[in-house]
Amino acid sequence: MKAVLRTQLGGVLRRPARLLLTGLAVLVVSFVVYSTVLAQQITRNSLLNGLSDTPVAADVVVHDGRVTTGMLNQIKAIPGVAEASGEVEAGGQFGADFLEVVGDPGTGPLAKAKLASGRYPTGPNEVAATPRTVDRLGLKVGSQVSLALRFDKDGKAEAPAHLTVVGTVTVPGDFGSQLYASQPAVSALTGDDALNQIDLRLAPGADAAAVQDKARSIVGAGLPATEKGDTPTVATGADVRHAEAQAKASDIDSVFAVVGMFVAIAVVAAGLVATSTFRIVFAQRLRQLALLRAIGANRRSLSWSLAVEGVLTGLVTGLVGMFLALGAGHLVTAIGKGLGWKIVGPGFPVLPAVATVVLAVVITMLAVIAPAFSAAKVAPLEALRTASTTGGRKDIGKLRWVVGLLLALGAVAIAAFVVKSLPGAHPKDYNPNLPLLAVVASGALAFFALIALGPVIVRPVLAAAGWPLRRSGPTGRLAAGGVGGAPRRAAAVSVVVALGVTLIAGTLVGGASIKVRADRQAALSAPADYELTASDDVKLPANLEQQIAARPELAHVAPYRRLDVKVAGFEGDLDASDLKIGSVPRLSTLDIAAGRLADLGPGKVALSDFTATDTGLTVGDTARITHGKKTVNLKVAALFADSAPLGSSLVLDPSDMVTLGAPADAYSGLLADQATAGEQGRAAGRKAIADLTGSAASGYAIEVLADQRDEISSELNVILAIAVALMGLTVLIAVVGVGTTTALSVVERVREAGLLRAVGLSRGGLRTMLTTEAALYGVIGALLGLVLGIPYAWLAVAALGVNAPLTLPIWQLLAVFVVLVLLTAAAGVLPARRAAKVSPVAALATD
Repeated sequence: MKAVLRTQLGGVLRRPARLLLTGLAVLVVSFVVYSTVLAQQITRNSLLNGLSDTPVAADVVVHDGRVTTGMLNQIKAIPGVAEASGEVEAGGQFGADFLEVVGDPGTGPLAKAKLASGRYPTGPNEVAATPRTVDRLGLKVGSQVSLALRFDKDGKAEAPAHLTVVGTVTVPGDFGSQLYASQPAVSALTGDDALNQIDLRLAPGADAAAVQDKARSIVGAGLPATEKGDTPTVATGADVRHAEAQAKASDIDSVFAVVGMFVAIAVVAAGLVATSTFRIVFAQRLRQLALLRAIGANRRSLSWSLAVEGVLTGLVTGLVGMFLALGAGHLVTAIGKGLGWKIVGPGFPVLPAVATVVLAVVITMLAVIAPAFSAAKVAPLEALRTASTTGGRKDIGKLRWVVGLLLALGAVAIAAFVVKSLPGAHPKDYNPNLPLLAVVASGALAFFALIALGPVIVRPVLAAAGWPLRRSGPTGRLAAGGVGGAPRRAAAVSVVVALGVTLIAGTLVGGASIKVRADRQAALSAPADYELTASDDVKLPANLEQQIAARPELAHVAPYRRLDVKVAGFEGDLDASDLKIGSVPRLSTLDIAAGRLADLGPGKVALSDFTATDTGLTVGDTARITHGKKTVNLKVAALFADSAPLGSSLVLDPSDMVTLGAPADAYSGLLADQATAGEQGRAAGRKAIADLTGSAASGYAIEVLADQRDEISSELNVILAIAVALMGLTVLIAVVGVGTTTALSVVERVREAGLLRAVGLSRGGLRTMLTTEAALYGVIGALLGLVLGIPYAWLAVAALGVNAPLTLPIWQLLAVFVVLVLLTAAAGVLPARRAAKVSPVAALATD
């Protein structure tokens, strides 16, 4: 056995390039795994290095309890305290906007706000605004802002404070609703002595422990006996920043936990590619193995020598991948620091590095076992024939047939259970956890069935996908024949491609479906970019609609009235509106359960799902609707699948609303869209409405509904982008597998290439043939991935119970298909060029 092992390892050492090529997929996954660890370290270290809410210059912090201005004044007098600043916040309503007034010194190391223009507030009623607040509210230096910041003991707002904007400041987080002033000024505006915390900066050489002890004695004595339980904590600034950053880092850990799941999928993909690669390599060396058998080597020694070779491959590729990731991590850190980012290097996490290498060894060890023992079982006489004869086997054996069919039946049975368990249109107490787990289980069984039955499934898929190639000429026929001649190899690589495409296609389809659902929900609560409303004792005059519609900054103006009504069959009041749905473009996406909104008109009503369910009314029924002493009988024209727009329960025609007592010459509110896209167009539209309606004191309020939609949409887009990127790891492994398989098949088929060249195939034709073969792996895998991904995406969305419609993003799916084919074709370019360089004479002389 030792002699056989020395022979095998000697061959490996003479051809180290083949070892790296064999384990290329393992190398890539090692790089990905360790890069993920380093990315997490960089993110956490950067957060823990001062990116917290407490200023970096704060040496001591008083927080977590009742902190007062009296404590601040006493702490300032402690020997060794160079500066002490109190953090305070207050807020008040400004029209439809809630503005926050933040106390900040504005200058010095403890300041968060940095002056951008004008001057920093010094007077009692002076404030500075952030740039986005200025844009949104149309403010400028000299603008007046009235905010009610004082409240009586019953919580009722007292007379508002009239604040003057004297400058603009930049802050770490600009939310478009912040004003800044000094802490004493904010405390005077609120009439409250409470602070959020006190930040202390110590003088050089000051005794930090002594300062903390003195501060503790001050805060301990500064509260009455009834409030001793609220005594604040005195801690070092470093400890407070660490705790704040740790809270942020916990979110980062959650994100990386999700990343870890997708990395695990990539590891499985790498194992599949490695297994396929070892099968090809061992098939190419069958003659060598047969000669070793002929001179006395037994099956056991050959099996173990091949297994050791696999472990060596994992060790080398794992080390290379780990060190490449380490170099990339430190390179990213250096580039970030060069660009001025506050970024901290990952160091050298030793235990994760060892774990990465061990993982690589385990992957290759598991991947090599089956190919090694299969290769060792081949009889010497059979192995002395060409490798391609054995490698091109098209049967899969009875046992594999049985296992594959059982797995497929299990996947179908579980999927049928999920379909049967799907909730109706309006589920109650529905828990999606079990159905979602069942979807995952069914998908896993379907994928394993694909692995088992892959060589059989590849043939009909290749027959369909290769049909245009066979009619394109000899090169196309040769490419299709090359893939079909080794169905096991084609299946092994295509299955990994299919795994990546299944995940990406499922994400795109599921994401598109959820996004349509989210858009419909957003259209119900935020159907336009702006909503102008009036207080209870104020109405919008009818002529205001024409004035707003005439402004070039605005479009799609739609006024509406609201009434509290009663519907026969339901106890309690329901909200009714007469919004003209056809005047609001976004409402065209509404999901209608029954009837048609086009039929809505005088004498007709549309009901929300909730109202229809509780009253028992359906399309064609007559609804008896009452407001005060007035009653109308309206025919139900349509049922919404959810609530009606603006959260109302019924939508009536304006004439019926007037009949019920709504004023004919006034409105409750008005919707409008911005005419020009972008933040500037949004600010201009809001300003146009404000110019026509006057100040907030007039009783009008403007709400920018578009912000709500943008926030939801951006969160969904970010989640989808991250998910697709993570699943792209599997595609990366698959592309590596295609390149490796193509490269090894070139070595395996040297004689075939030489014969083709000898009978007249040009170098360009040979390159085209091999590149097309690589592309066919992508075509087969992409088709299989789409066939699996789309149905399982629908099943997962349906199992969520959110009533999201199945939405196929055709162009995105087509882009995935094309990109996968191009990537797999590109993976075969270099091996094809190498094969084309070999002369026909040398190729035919190869044994």
